[in-house]
Amino acid sequence: MKKSIFILTLILIFTLKVFPSPGIGAYISHATFNVPGQTPYVEVYLELMGNTLVYNKLPSGLFQGSVQITMIIKQDSVIKDFKKYELLSKQINDTVSVGVNFIDQQRFSLPNGSYVLELSIIDNNIDKKAQSLNYPFTIEFPEDKATVSTIQFVNSYTKTSESNILSKSGYDLVPLVDNYYPADKDKLIFYAEVYNPNHKEGSDEKFIISYYLESFENGRILNDFAKTKREASKPVIVLINEFDISRLPTGNYNVVISLRDKQNAEIASGISFFQRSNPEMDAVAQDYSTVDLSNSFSASIMSADTLREFIQSLTPVATEMEKLFINYQSQTAALPALQQYFQKFWESRDPLKPKEAWETYKAQVKKVNEAFGTQVKKGYNTDMGYVYLKYGAPSTIQDVPFETGVIEGRGTVPYQIWHFYSLNNGRERNKRFVFVSSEVSVRDYTLVHSDAVGEIQNYNWQGLIFREIWTKDADRETLQHDRSRSGTIYNNPY
Repeated sequence: MKKSIFILTLILIFTLKVFPSPGIGAYISHATFNVPGQTPYVEVYLELMGNTLVYNKLPSGLFQGSVQITMIIKQDSVIKDFKKYELLSKQINDTVSVGVNFIDQQRFSLPNGSYVLELSIIDNNIDKKAQSLNYPFTIEFPEDKATVSTIQFVNSYTKTSESNILSKSGYDLVPLVDNYYPADKDKLIFYAEVYNPNHKEGSDEKFIISYYLESFENGRILNDFAKTKREASKPVIVLINEFDISRLPTGNYNVVISLRDKQNAEIASGISFFQRSNPEMDAVAQDYSTVDLSNSFSASIMSADTLREFIQSLTPVATEMEKLFINYQSQTAALPALQQYFQKFWESRDPLKPKEAWETYKAQVKKVNEAFGTQVKKGYNTDMGYVYLKYGAPSTIQDVPFETGVIEGRGTVPYQIWHFYSLNNGRERNKRFVFVSSEVSVRDYTLVHSDAVGEIQNYNWQGLIFREIWTKDADRETLQHDRSRSGTIYNNPY
C-alpha cells in the first residue's frame, strides 16, 4: 500500500517522500499559514534519512553527518528569497546501523502567489554532485473570505517555554514530515489555523467547526473519527487535535476541517492526505460474510466470471482495503462471496440505490474500455482509464503526438496533459495529469505526474518526455528550450 518516492532522484509519489537511492534520502513537505494584517508564510519541512549519509569521524571519536542545503524561492524566475546553510546530524558512536533521521524546518514570509522552491542538498563528507529538486507551492489567503491553513501533521508538541522556529500559537510543534502512519503509530495529531478576516470586535457570531477523517478514494466520512465544536468568531482560531487511529484499517485517508456558519453553510475548508498501515485491523475490515443478499441486486448476477470482471473494473474507485479483495481473493472466491463483496461495495457508496450507482459506473466503464483499451489491457486497467473513472472527464486535453526539436532527428515522445477545473467536489482546483507514451505507436499512456492530492508527483516530469530520444551529448540549451515549451503547455492548458 505504501508507495515510495525518490524526491532527490526526481520521482515523487503520494507523500513527497525520498527514499534511499544512490545519494541522500529525504522527505519533504510544506505548510502555509497566514498572519492577519501582515504577510503570510510557508514552512518547509525536510527530514534527512540518517542511513543515507556519509559520517565523518570527529576528534572525540564519535561520528557525525553534515549536509549543505540551499533553498531558493522563485516566482516567474525571479528570486524572492533564499537560504544556504549547513545541517549537522546527531553525533553517534558508530555507523554500522544508523537508524536516526533528523529534521529541519525553515520559514519564509511571502505574499499570496505561486512559487517554486529550488532545493539542493550536498553531502559535505563526500565529493559528489548536488541532488536537486524543483518543488512548486501556492500561498492563497484572500482578504475577504474565511480560509483554513494547511493542516499540518505533528509528531509531538509541547508548550513553548522560549520562542523558536518550531513555535506557533504557544506550542512547539515537531512536524511529521512523512504523512505515513505505520502500525506502531496509534495517534494522529494535527495543527491548523482558521482565519476570519471579516471578524468584528465584540461580535457574538458563532461558527461550527467539524474535523473528521474520510476515505480518500470515495470521500465517505468515517463517523468514528469525527468531532464537532462551536467557536466564537476570532481573526484566528487555533486548532490542535488528535485521533486515536489504533483501530483505523490500512488505507488512504484525508483529514478534513470544515467551517460552517449559523445557517450551516460551509464557508471554508481544508484537507490533508495521509496513509495508514494497520494489518491487525485488516481482517476485520475485509469481513463480507455478514452481508445479507436477500432482495439484493448482486444476488441476481449468477455468473462468477461475469462478477469477477465487474469487480476488477472497480479498481480505480476502490479503497486500498477493497483492493485487497480484488487483487488477492476475487479470482478464487466462490459466487456467494463475490456477490457479498459486490453488494457491500455499492451499498457503501449509495445505501438507498446501490444498483443504480453500479449501473451509472458500468456505463462509464464501457466508455473507458472503448476509448483507452488495448490488445492486452481493458480500458479500466490503463492509467488514462483510471483517471477518467476516478475523476470523470477532463475539462481540457492537450495532446502532443510528437514534437520535433530544433536538433535534427530529436524531439519528444507522445504525451498528453489533462486539466480539471475542479476535483473532489471543488476542494481542489486547476489540477493536471501528465501522461507519457514510450513509443509513438503505443496507445497505452503512463501517468507520470499530477499535482492532485494523493497522485503520483514528479515535478521534473519534462525529463521523461526526452528519456529515449536525447543523448548525453545533446544540446542542453535546446533541451531547456523544448522543456520550456512543454512547461508552457502545462501551465496554460486552456
